[in-house]
Amino acid sequence: MTTAAGLKGNMLKLLLLGASGQLGKELSRTLPSVGEIKASDRSDTDLTNWQSILAVLDAFKPDVIVNAAAYTNVDKAESERKLAFDINAEAVGFLANEAKKRDIWLFHYSTDYVFDGRKVEAYVETDATNPLSVYGKSKLAGEKAIAAIGCKYLVFRTSWVMGRDGSNFAKVVLRLATERESLSVINDQFGVPTSPALISKVTLDATDAIKKGDSWPMGIYHLVPKGKTTWFGIAEALLKHASDANIELLTKASQLKAITAAEYPTTASRPTNSHLNTGKLSLQLSFDLPNWRDDFAATAEAIIRK
Repeated sequence: MTTAAGLKGNMLKLLLLGASGQLGKELSRTLPSVGEIKASDRSDTDLTNWQSILAVLDAFKPDVIVNAAAYTNVDKAESERKLAFDINAEAVGFLANEAKKRDIWLFHYSTDYVFDGRKVEAYVETDATNPLSVYGKSKLAGEKAIAAIGCKYLVFRTSWVMGRDGSNFAKVVLRLATERESLSVINDQFGVPTSPALISKVTLDATDAIKKGDSWPMGIYHLVPKGKTTWFGIAEALLKHASDANIELLTKASQLKAITAAEYPTTASRPTNSHLNTGKLSLQLSFDLPNWRDDFAATAEAIIRK
């Protein structure tokens, strides 16, 4: 049996699930600095096939499971409820059960969409959850499964993830701004854009603590940059960065049109306020969380360069 103290000074073995996603790709670049990493994607570890999960666990024998795999299509989940729950809840419960059996850690990533958005202030980890969408409900079910099973775990709730890899809001906005002469963006939903780079940095910090035999208290942590904004605020910041980089845009930042969520109906309901309080996380980190503008500036530059 491996203990945290027994890992001190040694290289950890980290099983990364969901390695081909936008977060998984960033974790694949950063985690090798603290241990031996097995980066696994859907092609070799299917979370709807538990035998494939067992196969990689038995073969690699990790000290930490880093689960970056998830069903993330918020609107499509409304019509694919079973698949969303299979990946975001049932498979997560299976991972937690295996982590407990093997006495290893499970790192898991969740979402601000476990809340209904009715709170005016930023949400803390102990606030009542009330997801509005199938996606949010499936992610909450995954959180609850982990806690009920009682393995060694850290759950990181994050929000509005966007980086240089994969498909995300920022990349879509930049593309549309080069194709269209006007863009309308929602300006009454509040939250925080979070880069995979920041999530990876926090994950690295938590992993390093385990390696040193000083692991963080188990539980849920809110992981976002400081401050808050809206989808409109993100689009405006992105197009300013693009203009400064001499990207030819048909829609400039000053030409964006602010609209309400009611004017842009979506299949799944989303919370009006997704702002997460990070006080609990800050007590554990070895560094200060950046303001969202600074975190997003690096994301914007990476997207523009790509």
